[in-house]
Amino acid sequence: MEATQKQNQAVLFGHPAGLFTLFFAEMWERFSYYGLRVLLVFYMIKGFLSYSDDNAYAVYGAFSALVYATPFIGGMLADRLLGARRAVVIGGLLMAAGYVTMTIENESAFFLALALLICGNGFFQPNISTIVGSLYPLGSPRRDGGFTIYYMGINLGAAIAPILCGYVGETHGWHYGFGLATVGVLVGVAVFVAPVRLTRGLILVSAFATAVAMVWLQNNPYLLAVNAVVALALVVAGVVAFIALGRGGLPAEAGASPGVETLQRKVLGVLRADRAVYVGIVVAVPVVALLVQRNTVAGSILAIFGALAFVSLIVEAARSDTIERERLYVVLILTFFSMFFWAFFEQAGTSVNNFTDRNVDRVIEDRHIEPSDVGKTLTLTLNQEQLGRANGEQVINLTSLGKARAGKKDRVQWVVGEEDVGMGVAGAEIPASVFQAANPIFILIFGLIFIALWGFLSARGVEPSTPVKFAFGLLQLGLGFGAFWYGAQAADDRGMVWLGWLLLGYFLHTMGELCLSPVGLSMVTKLSPKRIVGTVMGAWFLATAFSNFLASLIAQLTGVSHGGDGGQVIPVPSETVGVYGRVFGTIAITAMGSALICFALSPLLQRWMHEEVDQSAPPAQAQGKSQLVSND
Repeated sequence: MEATQKQNQAVLFGHPAGLFTLFFAEMWERFSYYGLRVLLVFYMIKGFLSYSDDNAYAVYGAFSALVYATPFIGGMLADRLLGARRAVVIGGLLMAAGYVTMTIENESAFFLALALLICGNGFFQPNISTIVGSLYPLGSPRRDGGFTIYYMGINLGAAIAPILCGYVGETHGWHYGFGLATVGVLVGVAVFVAPVRLTRGLILVSAFATAVAMVWLQNNPYLLAVNAVVALALVVAGVVAFIALGRGGLPAEAGASPGVETLQRKVLGVLRADRAVYVGIVVAVPVVALLVQRNTVAGSILAIFGALAFVSLIVEAARSDTIERERLYVVLILTFFSMFFWAFFEQAGTSVNNFTDRNVDRVIEDRHIEPSDVGKTLTLTLNQEQLGRANGEQVINLTSLGKARAGKKDRVQWVVGEEDVGMGVAGAEIPASVFQAANPIFILIFGLIFIALWGFLSARGVEPSTPVKFAFGLLQLGLGFGAFWYGAQAADDRGMVWLGWLLLGYFLHTMGELCLSPVGLSMVTKLSPKRIVGTVMGAWFLATAFSNFLASLIAQLTGVSHGGDGGQVIPVPSETVGVYGRVFGTIAITAMGSALICFALSPLLQRWMHEEVDQSAPPAQAQGKSQLVSND
């Protein structure tokens, strides 16, 4: 009956029409999450909290780690009690409450907001992905294509977020950026729950309005070109979704709850099951807020659970047959390499973000100071070009620049000295947060190319194995940090780095991600014994959560801000560029060294994968087949 219902769904391009509802619901949720992500560290350091780099990185690490840890619980509750559809709505509303709370300038409210976002993500993220899979019959050849389309929605939202939330938050005020994130997640929930006719209109109107905003909110031709490309992609997606949903919407049974009896079942003989979940959320939110605030506790908990998961899988491997045991070893070893990859990759939201803000030249100048300008007094609007320079007795750093902008006192009279020759004048400064759009934009451009490349190589029998893809991912990640390191080495006298090195680094990171990330989950589901595939998947996500916490510890090696009479003081670029260069250089060497080890292990790991053995075969038959192959 279920298969028949799935076959009878309205389709566009061979995919269920409901997929396009989920595409936009997830796109808007990711827009909100990445909108927060691009601003969070800046907000903690430059906003009312005035945190040092180390404190901001520690909070960010605990937050991002718990964001990856909670989906395990949210998925379990949806499977057993709520159903995926209800869980998605609960998660979206919790996150909306979190973004609204983020606008309150109070430290307790700040941590409460992060807790609401963590808990909301735990309900939303795993369950909307589950609904995508439920739209396709088992064994459908279009399932992978459907998830590819869905993945493009994730990256489209991640690309729009820095362009809008980042730009607005840095230029017009943090709360406006968080406000846009609130609107985004509410639009996502509305798209998910509204009747099809309303959903069609909402998708089309929001797509066109956002596209216009991306083109309107720019201050130089370079941003206009990039924003226009992303805006066009959004409009095309909106039109396609409008056409698809004209044929039908998300089926009523997709993500439905297990049943009224399940929801009304008493927990401990006191509360109905669904109400017990709501009470659990009320209890969990302040506990999670405390864990984020006491971030070392969160790290210890993750380490303990990680150790328990590792030991349990080793025990499981020890009592498995040869093929299952060796496959589990492959999963564990590649999970370890993956943990390294994400710990380095996630510097994007912390140390790389601050490096971009403090040391990457992001100004498109109108002109430069000429020798003939020496002795003149010019009216300037302060920007990054004046960092590290003195106007009279005052040396401009990021702290003083931020205060001048906040107080609308950034337009000054500048007495030009000989040391100012070559300084850029006027022009447009691109906000640092906007550059976090580089990775998702590169994925949108090159993601389908990689899919075609693997298919091309596979058809000729030369597609790299999963371990080799992991090694290539680590290698390109290391080369990306090598680009950051070289940029720091080649910085000018003020400590400013050419923008091209940042973009090259992001490009190489994305190529590494496309080698490693898509095959990771596939590897877990393919190699794990069927009886414990959920447990192994949970361990994979737990390792990713720990990677994010480890990323914050690595980022703390770049901490350069320190206390002062007026709060945190950020040194001039010439004093920070060497710190970032040394850490990025160390990461580059470590990542490339890990890649070489992974390359060396890949022949052994490929043998242990036993790809010639059918996973569905009984263990005894499978082992016999393996022995025959090895004897041959």
